[in-house]
Parts: sequence; C-alpha cells; structure tokens
Amino acid sequence: MRNAALRRMGITAAVTALVAGLTACGGGAGSEGGTLNWRLAETHPSDYPTTQADQWFADQLRKRSDGRINIEVYPDAQLGEERDVLEQMQLGSIELNRTNANLVGEFVPSWEAFGIPYLFDDSEHFWRFLRGEGGQAKLDELSEAGVVGLTYYDSGARSVYTTGEPVESPADLAGRNIRVQPGSVTADVIDAFGGSATTMSFSEVYSSLETGVIDGAENNFPSYVSTRHYEVAGNYTLTEHQRVPEVLMISQTAWDQLSEQDKELVRTVARESTEKQRELWAEEVEQSRQVLEDNGVTITELDDRGEFERAVSALREAEAGAYADFLEAVEAARQP
Repeated sequence: MRNAALRRMGITAAVTALVAGLTACGGGAGSEGGTLNWRLAETHPSDYPTTQADQWFADQLRKRSDGRINIEVYPDAQLGEERDVLEQMQLGSIELNRTNANLVGEFVPSWEAFGIPYLFDDSEHFWRFLRGEGGQAKLDELSEAGVVGLTYYDSGARSVYTTGEPVESPADLAGRNIRVQPGSVTADVIDAFGGSATTMSFSEVYSSLETGVIDGAENNFPSYVSTRHYEVAGNYTLTEHQRVPEVLMISQTAWDQLSEQDKELVRTVARESTEKQRELWAEEVEQSRQVLEDNGVTITELDDRGEFERAVSALREAEAGAYADFLEAVEAARQP
C-alpha cells in the first residue's frame, strides 16, 4: 500500500538475482521432468475451513497429477505471518499461499478496493462478483506482485468485537483502540467509525486484548472463535462492515515450472476447492455462533446499520474516485 512501491522495487531486484542463480544452477524440476515438492502457507489451524480446503486442493492435485505435484500444507503460520509469506513468495522461496485480500492491498494497491466498507449487499452479491469478469480481473492484477491468483475462498463478513461494553453505535467506539490488519483500508473504516485503529500481527491480538493494550478487533465469526478471542473480548457486534475474500495464490516462479496441461489442472482443482471451502465455511459459521452462545458472549445484532454506513460515507466517496472500473463491476453484479 503506502510502502508498496519501494517494497516492489527491492523485491524485483532480489527476484532477478534469484532467477539468475536458479538458471545458472539448472533451476527446479519441471512438471514433466520430475516431482515438484511445494509448500502451501496457511496462518489458520488445521481444522479451519481455509486450511481444510488447502489440504483438499493439495490431496486432489497430488492424485490427479499422478504424484507429479506434491504440496504440503503448513498451518498455524509455521512459515510466517501472511505479509512475511507474500514477501517470500516474491522471492520464490515459498510456492503457494492462502491470504486475505486486505493484506494483498499492501502489495497490489488496486486490491485495497476490497476494503471499501459496505461494498456488497450480501453473500450472493459478493459471489456473483467474484465469479464474474470483475473477480477474474482482480486475480489477474496479482501479477504485479509476482504471483498468480488461482481462486477465492469465503471469509464471510467482518464485524467488531470488544472488551468492556458492547458496541451498539459508532459513538460506542470513541476512544477505544481496535486492532486492524496491517496495510488495510480497515484502519480508515475504524477511524471513520470513531475508534482508534491499531495495526498489529494477528498472533499478538489475544495477549493485547487480555492485557488491555487494545480494546477490540474486527473479524468474522470463525476467526473470532478459532483464536479464542471471545475469552478476552466477550462482545461481538454484527457491523458487517466488510466482505473481503481470501485468495489462494502461487508464485510466478513456481507457476513457470508447470507445463500448460498442468497449469490448467492446477486452476481446475483450485476452482473446485472453492466449492469445498464454501461448504465448510457455512458449517463453521453456524458452529462458531453456537460456541459463542454457549460461552455467554454478547452478540449484538443491529436492526439498522445506517449509523455505521453514514459514518463511512465520506470514505466510500473518496475511495470511489480511485476504483471506478472496480465499482462498476460490483454494481453490475447486483443483478442475478
């Protein structure tokens, strides 16, 4: 995002050096010349819907390629946080990654558009866009970061959760520090709501909530539950201020090792994994809500999100000027 240009300049030089080195050493085995042993980075635990879909993708690809493409999934951020992994992908040292679109905006500025608040009417509108020409155009833009976008995964709607008193209106966020993803438009959203956006790594959120460094954060139901953030921040308000996809991607370095036939195979299996992930996601959302109710979490459903929408209206207008083509495609996707 703000530092994306400088980051890309440095990465480009490093990638050039790396590719030159690989060429001099004979490079890696192509998909027609032996087994490709690749790693897929995932920050969520092994039983999370995106991780399960990652594993399904890896298993199916191994089977359908007769073992030529062997992918091992590394959950729980074993290979690093999402930003670190994206940098390693650009260097060609990690082949595949599942990450959130908000984070991608730091590397591909046009992807910041996904962070515009109240962009999609509902899940149906969201998926009509992702499956259409607009969604494919966004995947194509990932080439700017030296990666190839394969498919989208669901991550539902993001909402605010807090310690202390529940949030029922933007005024309830005044003076409260709310964690947001580094390099995302969400910081502007929280500030517009009246809170104070605080960026930090996902792994630091629990302890920061517990010790009072921050007063809340924002995410979807399954992430709120899988991280057990509800133990230290027992109020969840359905602001549903963003619907931001997850994206499965492969480094350009790895992609170039595939034959045209195997590229098509990878794309096909990736698209099929989306449907698997969406099924798992729907089940997880239902189960997560039940966990919260069983643990006495205060879930605040807003009869009218109008106050929150009005609070970010100026931000929406400011962002609209920069993403006219994107918003035109979003608008077109409103019609079934």
